[in-house]
Amino acid sequence: MSDNDPVRAEPVEAPALPREWVCLSAALEESGRAVGWDVLEYGRPQRAFVLRVDGVPRAYLNRCLHVPVEMDWTPGEFLDSERRYILCSIHGAAYEPRDGRCVGGPCGRGRLTTVAVVEEAGQVYWYPSRDIRPVVFDDAPQAPNAAPPPAA
Repeated sequence: MSDNDPVRAEPVEAPALPREWVCLSAALEESGRAVGWDVLEYGRPQRAFVLRVDGVPRAYLNRCLHVPVEMDWTPGEFLDSERRYILCSIHGAAYEPRDGRCVGGPCGRGRLTTVAVVEEAGQVYWYPSRDIRPVVFDDAPQAPNAAPPPAA
């Protein structure tokens, strides 16, 4: 290889981020209430949710395709009255809970954004991706007039 030959870089995978705990498995009843948590999508705050369908946890960003708003009727309530579809509380867009595919209403042919989840040893975890990351919380701030820590 001469100095003038192009150098082809091999693709480099970003290091996998560790999984993040969501909830106990027992918190997810079949076609029941979802559990939500905060994430960052492209650095912007979003909510995600996980619910159990056909015995398997399924997770998505809590954002309708029609209008980018949170979809739950009340916290954790996403399913229609028959517990068959994820239903946006704003305009009634309906999504198949097994894959997030739009099945009716103003959401077109799109899908909800999936969040990778796994259930293991009675716990549910989610896996951050290149686009969806965990929220990093700083240590609790001190009160404005708090005494400084003692000198060592």
